[in-house]
Amino acid sequence: MPQEKRPACEILRAILKLRPMSRELCLRCKGGRLLCGRPACPLLARIRIRSPVESKLKESLFGPSPGIFVGWRGYPNVFVGPLTSIDEEKAELCDNPASWYGMSFDEIIRMRSLLVRSKVRQNVSERSRVVELTREVALAVNAPDTEVHFERRPSFGISFSPLTQPLGPSGPLKKLSIAENPKIPRKVDALAGDEVSAGCAATLLYREGYDVYYLTRVLSSGALGHEERRRLVPTRWSITAVDDLIGRALIEEIHGYPVINEYRVYHSTYLDNHFEVLLMPRRWEYEQFEAWAPNTLWTLALSKPAINVEHEGYHGRSTYAEQEGGGYYAARFAVLEALARMRLQAGAVVFREIYEGYIMPVGVWEVRENVRQAFRRGYERFSTLGEALENIGSRLRIPLREYLRRSTLLNQSRLEDFLPVSGKVK
Repeated sequence: MPQEKRPACEILRAILKLRPMSRELCLRCKGGRLLCGRPACPLLARIRIRSPVESKLKESLFGPSPGIFVGWRGYPNVFVGPLTSIDEEKAELCDNPASWYGMSFDEIIRMRSLLVRSKVRQNVSERSRVVELTREVALAVNAPDTEVHFERRPSFGISFSPLTQPLGPSGPLKKLSIAENPKIPRKVDALAGDEVSAGCAATLLYREGYDVYYLTRVLSSGALGHEERRRLVPTRWSITAVDDLIGRALIEEIHGYPVINEYRVYHSTYLDNHFEVLLMPRRWEYEQFEAWAPNTLWTLALSKPAINVEHEGYHGRSTYAEQEGGGYYAARFAVLEALARMRLQAGAVVFREIYEGYIMPVGVWEVRENVRQAFRRGYERFSTLGEALENIGSRLRIPLREYLRRSTLLNQSRLEDFLPVSGKVK
């Protein structure tokens, strides 16, 4: 392998520790025989993406900025700045995960590499010129043209996180200006200047039709909340915060809806993540399984699947879902969103199986969009829990009994769960 002190890809660095490559192996393989055991040659993939992008990286860039990024390392003094696209035509797509379902890993990485992250360290409570301009970019529903000057030429790199979308090239920010008027909706502008809590403002905007991805960057920019408490929120925290805040509001909403009176099963598979969603004729309660196959990047040392499970009752959670983190809240949000749209209440169980082909984390948007897609695909209906579980088990790789013995909700089965549901289906 060509000598590099520090590969730019964090995933590649992790892989190298567990599946080391060598110059001799790479020369014998030449990227065609995959002698290292990977599904694709990481060196060739990196070259294909890096070369065309790196040639466009300059000390000054002019282009549309579809979003922002706020880091978390060193909190409360964090890196903040806009994401500037080097491809004007793809700018808005590059920071809109709602439109990514169906894209391959390569397409996602190639697309995200077109966004250059400018960064300057700021205290989260600061009201500097850079923070104010970054906030305007965040609130805009268009991708306003920005002019960015860097301390030095941005460096190429791809970094990954279980929560956030992959990040491409980055460079230290020297000067930032917005070259056109950002299109900030009147409702958003009003709430940004109002004395209401951030959670209340985010929920109001969601009910006005703004999606979670827009709300995530608005919250991250520190534009919402009571004046004295406004501050930048690291992007990775704002993602889960929005899912949780709006999710809690939706729980209260569906409490007022009638309970579904059939068993429904929805399913979807994307990026080697398979989801089964079970809706049951019960008042709201929720359980989620996260099952990792052996031999993924995170389970190379395991010979058997690793299964995590979290659950909550009628009133939701009072503690953070430590075992599954942001993925729990992203899936729960998508389930609640669907129930609110159907104006129904139900108990829900989500089965998530992650297979060997999930070679890199792309962010919890994948979880949210997978579950959203499951509801778009339609459902199969059943009159008993046993029938519904049998149907789900036919598509799961892990035997259903492994889930049942870990389940809280499914082990609290009632007699009516195994009897045909009577009455008209709502």
